[in-house]
Amino acid sequence: MVGNRPLILVGAVVIIVNERNEVLLQERRFPSGTWGLPGGLMELRESTEETARREVEEETGLLLGELHLLNVYSGADQFIKAANGDEFYVVTTAYFTREFHGEMRRDLSESIQLSFYPFSGIPQSMVSSHRHILNEYRERMIR
Repeated sequence: MVGNRPLILVGAVVIIVNERNEVLLQERRFPSGTWGLPGGLMELRESTEETARREVEEETGLLLGELHLLNVYSGADQFIKAANGDEFYVVTTAYFTREFHGEMRRDLSESIQLSFYPFSGIPQSMVSSHRHILNEYRERMIR
């Protein structure tokens, strides 16, 4: 069934907010110069929370405390066609936390840089689905 049909991929991202109410963003290597939330795709036998924790640690060096579910994003608007022609739908679980510790370090294979940004100063070159997730977080959580 895999062959020529679109796949369904499951992933998780985390909105990490510091004491100054800034969000941690990752400038990604692929596509180059695009910013996004730390996170990635699920591996076999993982829960979405385990995926979120593993990906954040791999990409940022940070260990997370309690995670809170923001939303699960799926459906026709989550369709992606990669440059190589691969087609897939992503089911993304978004979490948020203010609890993190460790020394921040970037994974050179995935990140150009990591930086905290105020919500009012999010970079323009942002993964569109991640911008949507951040907007929902702002609407629901920031007053």
